[in-house]
Amino acid sequence: MQFTAQQVAAIINGQIEGDPQAKVSRVGKIEEGEEGVLSFIANPKYEDYLYSTKASILIVNEALKVEQPVAPTLIRVKDAYIAFTQLLEKYHQMTGSAGKNGIEEPSYISPTAKVGQNVYIGAFAYVGENARIGDNVKIYPGCYLGDNVVIGNDSVLYAGVKVYNECHLGQRVVIHSGTVVGGDGFGFAPQKDGTYKKVPQIGNVIIENDVEIGANTTIDRATMGSTVIHKGVKLDNLIQIAHNVEIGENTVIAAQTGVSGSTKIGRNCIIGGQVGMVGHIQIADGTRINAQSGLSKSVTAPNTALTGSPAFEYKSSLKSQAIFRNLPELQQRLLKLEETVEELSALLSSQNISVKK
Repeated sequence: MQFTAQQVAAIINGQIEGDPQAKVSRVGKIEEGEEGVLSFIANPKYEDYLYSTKASILIVNEALKVEQPVAPTLIRVKDAYIAFTQLLEKYHQMTGSAGKNGIEEPSYISPTAKVGQNVYIGAFAYVGENARIGDNVKIYPGCYLGDNVVIGNDSVLYAGVKVYNECHLGQRVVIHSGTVVGGDGFGFAPQKDGTYKKVPQIGNVIIENDVEIGANTTIDRATMGSTVIHKGVKLDNLIQIAHNVEIGENTVIAAQTGVSGSTKIGRNCIIGGQVGMVGHIQIADGTRINAQSGLSKSVTAPNTALTGSPAFEYKSSLKSQAIFRNLPELQQRLLKLEETVEELSALLSSQNISVKK
């Protein structure tokens, strides 16, 4: 499938510099650009490739200064990264599986389930009793939807996703392969004989609109009530969300993070990979947590930046790290200072001058 620079510019509302009839048939990274490739420059550190790339068309920012002749046709836009993202979405719609529909066999759909229009349900999928599937939903092969599950319009569940009984997903939710929504929370009551008795987990999971969840992430159902993922949240692969957790709107969490039970995370937080949080704490809106940090207490001030384990304020942590790196030198200086003090004390003592300590 080919596109001209003129067609691309029309989609992203860009201004052409060069040949409007330049053709591309695929997208690629600028450092690997070849004839027929469409790429972009959004980060200044890649600007040197502007003069060496063999890509046919480049999307660039309006403010980019060209200091020597370039081979590719340029399309200038306000934000090259956003414009390129829009093109990738369009490309995915045209070349991906967006057009899939119908119900493949073998699959099982309960007679009591309600299925909307223009739905795709892949082979070996299971849809339980009284489940409700909205319009334009795509459920890929091997998915499991338990009883009374609700899937909102335009949502996508990729192969092997499991959604347990009673869980509700909003509109335009995307869940990648291997994720489990609604597994039991980790609730076990210790007994006098040293054994543990399982606490029944009778709640559910509610995922609001426009949430995307990466592969092999697990979101546990609440002990009572709901584990809630609010609208616009983006979760990476391999994340553990425990029972009764609440994640605020537009928060993003990177891979291998673990959130313990009943923790409440605010809106617009940015949480790095491998962060660990104890249970029953609250994280204020706008909190930023560096990768591999460990939180053992609540964050009450909005827009706080944290790092370390246990995590504390980012700038203070950097100062502490600088001092820590200099400890060997500081130790040597301290030893020399002690030697100098001893020498001075000995000298003063030899002159019968008393020294107060």
